[in-house]
Amino acid sequence: MNPTDPSEVSPREADLLNRARRYSFRARMDKGEFVGPVFERGLGSEVQDVNGKTFLDFNSGQMCAAIGHNHPTVVAAIKRACDTLIHAHSSYFNDQEILFAERLAGVMPPGLEKSLFLQSGADANEAAVLIARKYTGGLDVASPHISFHGLSDTARSLTFSGWHADHGPPVAGSHAMLAPYCYRCPLRQTFPDCGFACLDASFELLDAQATGPMAAVITEPLFSAGGVVEPPPGWLAKLRDMAHARGMLLILDEEQTGLGKLGTMFACQAEGVVPDIITVAKHLGGGISISAVTTTAAIEATVFDRGFIATHSHSNDPLICAAGIASLDVIEGEDMPAMARLIGSRWRGHLEALAQRFEMIGDIRGRGLLQGIELVEDRMSRKPAMEAGRKIGRYCLERGLIFSLRRGGSVLRFVPPATTTPAQIDRAAAILGDALAHVSPDGRTLA
Repeated sequence: MNPTDPSEVSPREADLLNRARRYSFRARMDKGEFVGPVFERGLGSEVQDVNGKTFLDFNSGQMCAAIGHNHPTVVAAIKRACDTLIHAHSSYFNDQEILFAERLAGVMPPGLEKSLFLQSGADANEAAVLIARKYTGGLDVASPHISFHGLSDTARSLTFSGWHADHGPPVAGSHAMLAPYCYRCPLRQTFPDCGFACLDASFELLDAQATGPMAAVITEPLFSAGGVVEPPPGWLAKLRDMAHARGMLLILDEEQTGLGKLGTMFACQAEGVVPDIITVAKHLGGGISISAVTTTAAIEATVFDRGFIATHSHSNDPLICAAGIASLDVIEGEDMPAMARLIGSRWRGHLEALAQRFEMIGDIRGRGLLQGIELVEDRMSRKPAMEAGRKIGRYCLERGLIFSLRRGGSVLRFVPPATTTPAQIDRAAAILGDALAHVSPDGRTLA
């Protein structure tokens, strides 16, 4: 068969998909059909399916391979852990956990030095909310209305970018607040003349709804799943100040933005904001599932004295912590923030050039390794071009480029790994340009 022909399915892929129809549970976020590609290997910025077809992975897997698929430093650390200790009793300390906590404190913003390790980003956000509630004595937690914090109970209740339908009532004390989505401001205001009206309105509503002390605000410093929306300068600092004035903690979910991905070690550092708690996950383990909640020594001591416990059977396992140490070796040793700035600049140049050609590109957002474009039917009305986005996604996938669709398909989100070469960036841009030309109404461009 020809691995470049998207219409061909190998006998092996057909067999695997038939087995999936019988045995696999369809609970995936963006896909429910039993169709390919079926992946079997990856290296750097590319993955390969069972047909031998290679794809540029501009979603970094599920954003967890941002240092590159199967990075040799991480692979070597995993192999060493397999020869020593894979799993340890989670009630006791192990050497890799202690060394990893020390290393993570070394890259965190000042004052954040106490880390708890869990398995997933949702786990970490659940734990962060519990810490805030235990520390403040409050119940109410707020999150912006385009946020994503995971799909476990509390995390889903504070995820407002979707995935709520028919999943039952939200956990008590969960509140939405207005996000700083300036391209589609829900208050029909314009920054900076608005004076952060979204924050003033949100806290007025929170104050009215609160039944007692409020516990926290949890937010992403750049809203990834909500449409690659970056708040305007000063929003994060004012959010912190308004939360602290009410005795609330500020939790920053840096699972999709931290550890070098946006060109700084943490996204909040670009604003000079240090939160009370940070959660990290995704490429923290270099592809191995591990997450962390990191806070101050004072907060840790207080909640410990009040009986806080949050652990699972595999929390702090030496294998996953060894992978985390190796991932930090790569992030620091290869200067991932600098690589993100370099790759991001080249990719942004391509996106801006495409925006000069295609009217349907209404907005370009993000920075570093996390960028996106919002598609519109025309730039005056800004009506979302959802179906066009879905067609672009299919066209690019068939031609070997993977990325995510968000906001019903109107936002294309790109997360190339830090291993991506200039030639790979240019190839991805060429595929995307062909896709835009293919779906543009009557081939309409701005040229």
